[in-house]
Amino acid sequence: MAKRSIGIGPRHTKILIYMEKYQKQFGYPPSIREICEETSISSTSVVNYYLDQLENWGYIKREKNISRGITMIKDVFNKMIDDGIAPAIERIEDLIRIPIVGRIVAGLPVPVPASDFNYFDSESAIDIARSMLPQREKLEELFALEVQGDSMIDAMVNDGDVIIMKRARDAVNGEMVAVWLIDKDETTLKYFYKEGGRIRLQPANKTMQPIIIDDPRSVQVQGKVLMVVRRLPTAA
Repeated sequence: MAKRSIGIGPRHTKILIYMEKYQKQFGYPPSIREICEETSISSTSVVNYYLDQLENWGYIKREKNISRGITMIKDVFNKMIDDGIAPAIERIEDLIRIPIVGRIVAGLPVPVPASDFNYFDSESAIDIARSMLPQREKLEELFALEVQGDSMIDAMVNDGDVIIMKRARDAVNGEMVAVWLIDKDETTLKYFYKEGGRIRLQPANKTMQPIIIDDPRSVQVQGKVLMVVRRLPTAA
């Protein structure tokens, strides 16, 4: 039997209530974008995370390859309301706020002024469910960057996405890292490889060439990518 109430938080409840009202009004389920807008979640990946949980707990069914392919399981939802679960939930769920400290170029490196990493004000942050991240990670070591460029598109990192980073000063081959090129005063996001006495920074874009650094001392690893958060495009 699905553990229906365990882990259900305010946003799960808000999504279910919105889906129920939308279905009654229009006769079909809302889109992911509409759920994002109604619940003030800026990322489709976070909404999908909540929907996957609701499906696992038995509240909804999803058809992954069908537009608006979400089906409410009425008896489960009504039982949740009847049992007082939804209105009684007032606890804070496992969301954490990770500061967005700036932008990073995911293309050929370009000069980044020192002020760029202070572009976002102190209130700029992204909400992430704690359970989406490795449990061993310390929250004080996490930060987020907005991606600019398309050199990592084959790794599903697109222009405008937000990457959740862990502070780090070194890396092993194959890790996606943010690096500072000291001699050039430039920053970039690439796969890291140490080969002999050189560093290869490899893009995930077949149209682009790797960056070869002859002096490893001129490469400073600033962080490792833990996850990518998709950003919804701004409506025209």
